[in-house]
Amino acid sequence: MEVRNCRGCGRLFNYLQGQPLCPGCLAELEEKFQEVKEYLRVHPKAPLNEIAETNEVSVKQIKQWVREERLAFTEESQITLECEACGARVLSGRFCNNCRSHLQNELSGAMKRPTATVAPKKNGSTKDRMRFLDN
Repeated sequence: MEVRNCRGCGRLFNYLQGQPLCPGCLAELEEKFQEVKEYLRVHPKAPLNEIAETNEVSVKQIKQWVREERLAFTEESQITLECEACGARVLSGRFCNNCRSHLQNELSGAMKRPTATVAPKKNGSTKDRMRFLDN
């Protein structure tokens, strides 16, 4: 356990994992998230700046929620985020579907262990035997 300053309010708190925010600021941020989520449910075509101003949340925070896949935009939405690999339009997450499947294939290929061929032992050779010294 480590003691850190909260990025939101500056108070000291016991940091365990995740965002460096105290429990009070985390609860406030979660309330803002629920407000943004409800606003998007009612106004699915709203621009990003309007969402941020109406709910008093930064545009950067909204983009972070989308990258974390906590929020997703509809196809009709004017908001576009770009895939971090190829630059294609993304509605939720960091990568488009093509890049995501490509990364999954690469990772699953890397996880497969190569089958090592074992060389057969040569039987009948005296060179490979244990030797003893006479005293």
